[in-house]
Amino acid sequence: MSAAKRLIPLLDRVLVEKIVAPTKTAGGILLPESSAAKINQGTVLAVGPGRRSLNGDIVPVSVKEGDKVLLPEYGGTSVKLEDSEYVCWEMAYIIFRDEELLGVLKD
Repeated sequence: MSAAKRLIPLLDRVLVEKIVAPTKTAGGILLPESSAAKINQGTVLAVGPGRRSLNGDIVPVSVKEGDKVLLPEYGGTSVKLEDSEYVCWEMAYIIFRDEELLGVLKD
């Protein structure tokens, strides 16, 4: 089981794997960081059960696992997860509150 699948967000939080900009071209040329485009998209890996309303009901999150989402430029909490096959710290995992996500991208 991957490290991301072992993390279950609480309440209305959503675990997102951010899409990382490519660091080299198809021909193998390395791109400088200054030319890398900012990509504000990600894939939902896990969702919490939802938040509680004032009367105690659960309000489910508005996205589901596998959704492609539009992310805010700032915000969220970066999470380092250890991969089980080999020790490698991934920086592309971010936890957002459901209300912080800007939208769902349809194919």
